Amino acid sequence: MAKYNPLKFNDPAPDVKLLGADGRSIQLSSLWMDKVLVLAFTRHFGCPQCKEMLDQLTDSHPALTERGLCLAIVSHASTESAKRFCDLRAPNAICLADPSRSAYHAYGLYQGSVWQTMLSPRIWLSNRRLARTKGYKPELPNAGQDAYQMSGTFIIGMDGRVRLPYFYEDIADHPPVDLILHGIMGTDWNKPFDSKPVV
Repeated sequence: MAKYNPLKFNDPAPDVKLLGADGRSIQLSSLWMDKVLVLAFTRHFGCPQCKEMLDQLTDSHPALTERGLCLAIVSHASTESAKRFCDLRAPNAICLADPSRSAYHAYGLYQGSVWQTMLSPRIWLSNRRLARTKGYKPELPNAGQDAYQMSGTFIIGMDGRVRLPYFYEDIADHPPVDLILHGIMGTDWNKPFDSKPVV
């Protein structure tokens, strides 16, 4: 697995240029300029846990909008494949394609270990539950996608700083929607972090 320094709370968010569903370039900063951005990186399109994560985010879209949050989904696929997947799984989200994985790497998301992507007992339990409740079964990645690619979710404030960096321990470890909506102890994602001590 690659050595890297993961993003931390209040770090500047990497302002990477990605491709939208229409093939046009989109600067990430244009998405957090007017709203707090929820930036969710997917693993690959055959991943049951990714489908579950997108189901939960899509179901919560009205609440995300009410909280003033903008949702963007990133995949390491072609724009055409990404659009088809987003149209099916997250039709209300902004769909972004990163076939070179430049954004994945900028945000500290690299290949996971065999344990993180296949062998963890939590993954096996998750696979069984999703097969039973939703009919989602592990499938091979689409051409050009990597089964070892790790996912992550980041909340970025309108000041361009990371409010929440969520790195998965394994592929079944996506963040609870309640954490995204409300943070820890009612966090206001719009409020800039003030590191000055209170006198």
